[in-house]
Amino acid sequence: MSKIKNPIIFSDFFTEGQYETEVAMISTDASSKKLSIGVPKETILSERRITLVPHSVRTLVGYGHEVTIESGAGLTAHFTDHHYAEAGARITLSKEEVFKSQVLLKIAPPTSEEIDMMQPNQILISPLQLPVLHDDYLEKLTKKRITALAMEYLQSDDGDYPIVKIMSEIAGSCAILTAAEYLNNTREGGRGVLLGGVSGVPPAKIVILGAGMVAESVIKVASSLGASIRVFDNDITKIMRLQQAIGKHLHTSSLNPVYLAYQLTSADVVIGAIHSKTGRSPILVTEEMVSKMKDGAVIIDVSIDQGGCIETSQMTTLDNPAFVKHGVIHYCVPNIASKVSRTASVAISNIITLLLLKMANGRSFDSVLYHSPGIRHGCYAYKGCITNEYLSKRFNMKYTPLDLLMTNKQ
Repeated sequence: MSKIKNPIIFSDFFTEGQYETEVAMISTDASSKKLSIGVPKETILSERRITLVPHSVRTLVGYGHEVTIESGAGLTAHFTDHHYAEAGARITLSKEEVFKSQVLLKIAPPTSEEIDMMQPNQILISPLQLPVLHDDYLEKLTKKRITALAMEYLQSDDGDYPIVKIMSEIAGSCAILTAAEYLNNTREGGRGVLLGGVSGVPPAKIVILGAGMVAESVIKVASSLGASIRVFDNDITKIMRLQQAIGKHLHTSSLNPVYLAYQLTSADVVIGAIHSKTGRSPILVTEEMVSKMKDGAVIIDVSIDQGGCIETSQMTTLDNPAFVKHGVIHYCVPNIASKVSRTASVAISNIITLLLLKMANGRSFDSVLYHSPGIRHGCYAYKGCITNEYLSKRFNMKYTPLDLLMTNKQ
């Protein structure tokens, strides 16, 4: 056999082009903006994901940006400090050092103590997760003139919500598998029901609230197991899109309270999957409806990160994920995708990396906001102003439309 001459070293191959591009960018655009990016270790909600994975760090460093990772931040997603160091990140034991970065990336909302460590005029990118926001959250952000972007409200150029979409796909799969787990007898209060049934025994009945990506993901898994499915949504276009995506006729209905209440009485599993574009998700299932459900039935409220769409829902964590009310098991974890932390981290990182590169291409972040309606839609705080109307009403603070603030930006 002939020997291969000059074998390619793949680690060099994938970074070589990025560094060449960096040289070209400097020579043609001296005003290109370099970012300092900080990723702290999460401390709340039993969060196991991380916003940047090593291959994304390698890309950002290749473009000349500086990435600082708090030691141990990626361990729960099975990414070690060594992985990040090899990708070019700076590893630090000091959380305060991470919080000195120009752009701060978090997969959970910052705590009050973390906001105290933030720098004036810093850029924060994180989820909002409305149920965990403390009363002084926005007040502290505005005092430091923080520009804050909510991951769940960021839009792509076509008006879609990329992070919501990919997390919903993961959450849907996790939700139905979790429901199957809580239906069996290995969990306290489980009805001992097999999700798909067997020959001669009817399958479990699943009611899904919402016809978006969570519903699509749930249906793909549940229908393959043979479960009986009902889908409710007031957007007929979304229902039609869902049926086309699944490729078969589904049992669907508009959100008629009388018919919904009737279906809930015989449901084994209810999955809440309503996403609000601006604020809290609407309540679709009242406590009275829940009280008439079967003992041992399971509710998975995926909408809990926006307050929940079921009146009896209360936020839980992965360490203590479920509680029983009116004989019904409630599973209300806002970061359900953390059950598959490595997959979820890679998915988020892919999207966040593109956002960061887009931010760096502008002469200033104001310019990026001005020219990017989708990023502007995700901005809820801007240099001392609250730019999300729902949050301003909830926290009784002055609302200033971001479009108005951007009228004098170029």
